[in-house]
Amino acid sequence: MGRLRYDGTSEPIRIDDETLAVLKVIVGTKLRRQESFMMTWRPAEGGDPGRVTVWIHPAIPLQFLFSASEPQHIEKRRVEEVMHALNASGELVIDDWGRIEAAEATPA
Repeated sequence: MGRLRYDGTSEPIRIDDETLAVLKVIVGTKLRRQESFMMTWRPAEGGDPGRVTVWIHPAIPLQFLFSASEPQHIEKRRVEEVMHALNASGELVIDDWGRIEAAEATPA
């Protein structure tokens, strides 16, 4: 289970390495183009209730922490499908395609 740390102060989002690798490609692409967007997820049991949405912007720090030392295989079709959905709506909804676990405090 990897972690995505947003803004340097929030608790990390625990997310499987495969999904995190896809996020890294998508978020990196959007931010390289200076394109901000909303990112939404529903924490698993034990996390915050309801849904969480953050504004992803090039000026806000992000850190991708993978549990595996080897790079993940990234399916091009998955990236294309998620990017298409993001571009159509302006919002990246992770719980539609990714696996997120409880956002418990985990040292980085």
